[in-house]
Amino acid sequence: MFDKSHDPVAELDRHKTPQDFGDRVALRLVKFMRVFADAFFAKRYGHRAVVLETVAAVPGMVGGMLQHLKAIRHIRDDQGWIRELLDEAENERMHLMTFIKIAQPTVLERAIILVGQALFFNAYFFLYLLFPRIAHRVVGYLEEEAVISYTQYLAQIDAGQAENVAAPRIANDYWSLPEDARLREVVIAVRADEAGHRDRNHEMADSLTG
Repeated sequence: MFDKSHDPVAELDRHKTPQDFGDRVALRLVKFMRVFADAFFAKRYGHRAVVLETVAAVPGMVGGMLQHLKAIRHIRDDQGWIRELLDEAENERMHLMTFIKIAQPTVLERAIILVGQALFFNAYFFLYLLFPRIAHRVVGYLEEEAVISYTQYLAQIDAGQAENVAAPRIANDYWSLPEDARLREVVIAVRADEAGHRDRNHEMADSLTG
């Protein structure tokens, strides 16, 4: 199961410097996607989280499925990648289930979720099938951006620009938060998850180099 105790406080600015053409493509793709997210959501971080987490849960599921098929096809052990990737997908889904209690998506956002998930699933499926290293690098860079976004969300809460509401019960149960936990504690926990995904996907990409 994904380690929810990971503490990224001293690692928030960690960035994987691109080493080759594939890394540069992955980074530019993620930066391109960030432009649209910033333009559409601006500083509505709660709504940003709801929509983007519906996409964030896709890579782990796709990667786990393709690693499963590869292990069967080659009749070999998967070295734990299948369970780890599926746990990542489940962790991202729990982020969504948490933020849906905080920011209900609009009709337009629900339409974006449907279209975005369909497009991203198919694009990521073929990317992972053909270039798994680049696929993991894309996720690593996506998670770098997620850490930045949640840090900005946290700053907004601390500045009083976003209400520090009570944490949803699902968040208290999942992250073992205290009964009086607030949104601030939830964002910190989610950011820690994203930092863990960031580091692990970059490690997976590195292990596939060569």
